Amino acid sequence: MWGLVPLFWPPLKPAGAMEILAHRMVWSLLLVALALLVMRRWAWAGDLLRQPRKLALITVAAAVITVNWGVYIWAVNSGHVVEASLGYFINPLVTIAMGVLLLKERLRPVQWAAVAVGFIAVVVLTIGYGRPPWVSLCLAFSFATYGLVKKKIGLGGIESLAAETAVQFVPALAYLLWLSAQGRTTFASHGAGHATLLAATGVVTALPLVCFGAAAIRVPLSTLGLLQYLAPVFQFLLGILYFHEAMPPERWAGFALVWVALALLTGDALRTARAAARALKGRSVVAGSVPAVCGTVSAPRNPDGVAAGPDPVDATS
Repeated sequence: MWGLVPLFWPPLKPAGAMEILAHRMVWSLLLVALALLVMRRWAWAGDLLRQPRKLALITVAAAVITVNWGVYIWAVNSGHVVEASLGYFINPLVTIAMGVLLLKERLRPVQWAAVAVGFIAVVVLTIGYGRPPWVSLCLAFSFATYGLVKKKIGLGGIESLAAETAVQFVPALAYLLWLSAQGRTTFASHGAGHATLLAATGVVTALPLVCFGAAAIRVPLSTLGLLQYLAPVFQFLLGILYFHEAMPPERWAGFALVWVALALLTGDALRTARAAARALKGRSVVAGSVPAVCGTVSAPRNPDGVAAGPDPVDATS
């Protein structure tokens, strides 16, 4: 669904990107609020209102994702689908770079190599476009920042979307009312079909996120990470095959370098995951082979008496 979403925005014309964005915010909140009402999942809201720091982080997340959504809608409806797909290809590289710069994380040599290749790719694409790929960089940095903030908030997918769209709702509704007062809204002036499509922006926003949340608890993270590359792949193919955007040789070269960087990252992640699994299995086998004393075998314990689990590095990898 995320990969095919570029097909949804052009039929919303003549609505501009800002009007589409405002409708997306308003209808997303209404849809998610209805879902939470049906599921009776409101307890988190009271706890959230008593945590000013989390509320501030949610406001930041809402602001950043507003930029991301707005730029993406504008890019698709302005003929920059391929450049938009590049933003989500380089997003993992930007996320890693932010982890180093902001969280002081340490990278493995292969990860450093991937980031370096990604930087070279941006330079090549800058030469190819005759300018930096601003759309790609804006999408990549805004979504990476959004991920960083979400990591600190720690809310579930539906709850987080509800909180963020609640922050967006009043400004978005005020903008739509202002457009209506100016006689510039397309919601009521282009027929029921157009109005229905604008209202459907809430479904287009919420449904993939709900599916992703459901998949995250059922699918191994390594598989989930690989599947997320499908969205920019579909967007890239749509940009070339459906929207017929130009791809001169220098852009192919830049994209090829990005794909090399992603291949390095993916290969390194898979190797690390396998090594962690083997290490964990090895510890389990060793623990199971220790001769029993008085007929029992206890799990290894930390000095504080808590049973020891896998190393933090293994768990996070």
